[in-house]
Amino acid sequence: MNPKIHLLFILFLCFSQSVIGQTKTEITQNPNITFTTSDGVPLFLKVNGKGEVCIFVHGGPGAWSKSFEEFGGNVLEDKLTMCYYDQRGCGRSGSPADNNYSMDRMIDDIEEIRTHLKTDKIFVIGHSFGGILATKYAEKYPQHVKGLILLNATLDINDSLLNQIAFMGKTLGKDFPVQGKDSILNTFFEAKQETKKADLEYKMLSDNRANVEKLDSIDNSEKRNSSFAQNALSGPLYFNDFTKGTASIKVPTLIISGTKDNNIGPEHYRLFKFPNQEVKIINGGHILYYEQNKEFKNTIQKFVQKVK
Repeated sequence: MNPKIHLLFILFLCFSQSVIGQTKTEITQNPNITFTTSDGVPLFLKVNGKGEVCIFVHGGPGAWSKSFEEFGGNVLEDKLTMCYYDQRGCGRSGSPADNNYSMDRMIDDIEEIRTHLKTDKIFVIGHSFGGILATKYAEKYPQHVKGLILLNATLDINDSLLNQIAFMGKTLGKDFPVQGKDSILNTFFEAKQETKKADLEYKMLSDNRANVEKLDSIDNSEKRNSSFAQNALSGPLYFNDFTKGTASIKVPTLIISGTKDNNIGPEHYRLFKFPNQEVKIINGGHILYYEQNKEFKNTIQKFVQKVK
């Protein structure tokens, strides 16, 4: 893998209803299945829990759903039917033969999973980079979204990169000046290397090194596909500013932001302009779903109860 793409892959990787006409879901629980998309890509999919259907869209680019599920996300299963899938070219999923990682194709994977589950409306949780895909899904298929949940999510990678650069500079006591938008990536790589040398990378996720090591143990438990990270980040598509389109997305939206989320930026959520949004600030970092698990769970369950 190209070293720069690998570092960018780490950027957010180091940072996871009713069936039509019914009031309760009757989706068959199958903890470990393969779902094949219309263009022939096998996706890892796990369905577990009870209640309204919720599809979790993991971060990365190029991460997987396992770390969120096993690191605290599964507490949602007592009130939600959680659907964990690994995006094409990620984790335990296959890669497209034609390297199709377009926005529409990534979004339609979510839609095909919804159709496969025979569920008219769903909740969608987007974590970190996954916030872009979840938001674009809600924009394209609002009729199928009961609620959009953005968990420590970025909708503008460049803004989040600038936050990381500033935080790493503060942490190291060193200035990393950015000379225009075109220099953001190079400056990020420079700061990232310095932070790694100082053995302080864990601070991008948490003040607690032990918690980051626990997360790493999950992420290192299996060999993972990294095709999406290698291909999708070679062009400008996912570096667009997706905050600009939020004003036109009218589905109920819950935004959860951590006061110490040094990966996305603790103030990044202020760029979101969803007409029907509510914001919950939690005293935690990028993995607050683990470190503030009870508050994370209660916040989402109250939102679901209110909009269902």
